[in-house]
Amino acid sequence: MTTKERIVDEALTLFSRQGYKGTSVKNIADAVGIKDSSIYKHFKSKREIIDAIVDQMRRCMDQMSVDAGLPQEDNETAAAIYGRMTVEDLQQLSRKVFLFYLKDDFISRFWRLAVMEQYQNQEIYEIYRSIFFDQSIAYQTRLFAEMIRQGIFREADPRVLAMNFYAPIYFLLSKYNGRTDNVEEALQALDMQVAEFCRIYTVQERNSHI
Repeated sequence: MTTKERIVDEALTLFSRQGYKGTSVKNIADAVGIKDSSIYKHFKSKREIIDAIVDQMRRCMDQMSVDAGLPQEDNETAAAIYGRMTVEDLQQLSRKVFLFYLKDDFISRFWRLAVMEQYQNQEIYEIYRSIFFDQSIAYQTRLFAEMIRQGIFREADPRVLAMNFYAPIYFLLSKYNGRTDNVEEALQALDMQVAEFCRIYTVQERNSHI
């Protein structure tokens, strides 16, 4: 890694252990093995380091969506692709995404940081909420609305569908974060959740698919 990348990485580790306020620029410099003043050659402030952490996290998530095989097309095309999937296809896809969030070290450290800071640093928590709640629900709401329009899902409020799909998955991520010895248990629970969601919302005549 470059010095700038090491600063970001070490800062996230320290933030996730000591909190944002509990970590000084000197702490970060010591962890990287450079002088305090050298930090400012790359970042103007701790807040700018947080921005870099968020940027890297978004890049990780974008790459994950490609690696996992999530449809990258517009909503209309993506909805049709999901509509052709079987329940087993969707379970396998969900497993790939779930395991990324569960096991990716960068994401896990940011998750711990955000949970730690939710009552102390509203700004950091708002970033976390935007990424892991607002944006996820907004995307799924648009996708499910299109799937309803195409007759794949039953008539329902697409935002309610999005919350019903996402909330149990978020619960499982929260429950098993940091407990990689229980991965198979988590995946079995995930499979059951995906299958039940499809059973409830998929139009009857399309049950051979999702």
